[in-house]
Amino acid sequence: MEDTRQHPLATARCACGLSEKELAAGVRAAARRRGLRSGTDESRVRKWQRGVTPSEESQIYIAEALGWPADIVRADDWPNWLPLTANGVVPLGPHSSVPALREALRTAMERRTFLTICGTALSALAADWAGSSPDALAQTEGDKPVSEDFVSFLENSTQHLAGLPTEQRQHTPTLLDAHLTTVTELLEHGRCTPALRLRLHTLAASLSQTVAWHQFDLGRHTHAGQHWIAGLHNAHAVGDRDMGAGLLGDLAYQAAWRGDHTTAARILQHALTRAENPAARSLLQLRLARTLAARHNPSERSAVLRALAAAEQHLNDAGTDRPAWCAWMSEADLAVDTGQTLLDLGDTRRAHQLITEGEHLLPASRDKTRGVFLTYRAASYLDQKDPEPAAAAATEALQLARRIGAPRCVTLVNDLLPRFGPYTQTQGVPELLHLAAA
Repeated sequence: MEDTRQHPLATARCACGLSEKELAAGVRAAARRRGLRSGTDESRVRKWQRGVTPSEESQIYIAEALGWPADIVRADDWPNWLPLTANGVVPLGPHSSVPALREALRTAMERRTFLTICGTALSALAADWAGSSPDALAQTEGDKPVSEDFVSFLENSTQHLAGLPTEQRQHTPTLLDAHLTTVTELLEHGRCTPALRLRLHTLAASLSQTVAWHQFDLGRHTHAGQHWIAGLHNAHAVGDRDMGAGLLGDLAYQAAWRGDHTTAARILQHALTRAENPAARSLLQLRLARTLAARHNPSERSAVLRALAAAEQHLNDAGTDRPAWCAWMSEADLAVDTGQTLLDLGDTRRAHQLITEGEHLLPASRDKTRGVFLTYRAASYLDQKDPEPAAAAATEALQLARRIGAPRCVTLVNDLLPRFGPYTQTQGVPELLHLAAA
């Protein structure tokens, strides 16, 4: 396989399956479509890949030859604007962790929203992760020395930001983005010991996951997906199987949220092949149960119940030694998500009981999760045609979500509003509709 480390153009070209000759032909064709002539050949492409900067016109032709819209071109930022993937997924490899981080950071620019992530490519990435072993950690000879004190500062400040109360975390995304950009720069250009490099990759994985959830909560799904993928690459680089499984679980959660339960189930099944920590396995089994139930396939009912039973057993087996990313997994989460699963299986009464029990078990520190759980409770009351408590739960969820800055929870409430249409004379419903419109 061609080594694509030396230049982003080579990486982008290979991601699109183009040889140097084919890229040169694409550039010439783009010029011809404008009634112009380009003398680009393989030799010119190789010069670009060795550091020669193409003209602005040539960069536009390159974008078109690679299948990207011309408006992503920033001629003064060559080659940083180049996408590194054709299907939204940077493939796993011995040198893929930094390119995956770069792709996530670049995708954060609004013009990159066209880089949708293909469900088939995500399933293939999960299969590749499940079937491969980590390569030796890639070393770079950077020119910027990195001290242990600075890495410790990044680790400690990241942990502090991630551990703030829910209401304060809405103010942290810009700081976390800056931390992730700094860690990426250190991995790409820094000079440090292998032990420090391992810590930087671990921090990159954790930061990517945290940033992804912020993006997901804002509805920026392409951005969130790219950050989860970048986290997976870095967890894979250091051989952290449980965290890799957790990041796949997050990608599966996103796929299920968007209604792609087939992709979600495939990803989770691959993740479960390598996850070891009981708390991690409990969370993955619970998500698998939910996504299988959401497919409403009667033949999968037994598989759903097996996954629920496995989630409960793994949670019972889980001690205090848990990965940080799933340390929050609790009886409350098990109860509410089991209730949501039972709703899809048609067991409405038991589902309502579990959702209510789980919400009461939540500690005050998890207000965002409480808001989501309240919307689940509202939905379960609506399923029972009991609009008054449904309106009370939805109103509480909306007020909480607005206070703490939880747009995903606001979206969940808004999605429920049409179901209150037949109950506009019921106590609490007009107040809810007025609040939502404000």
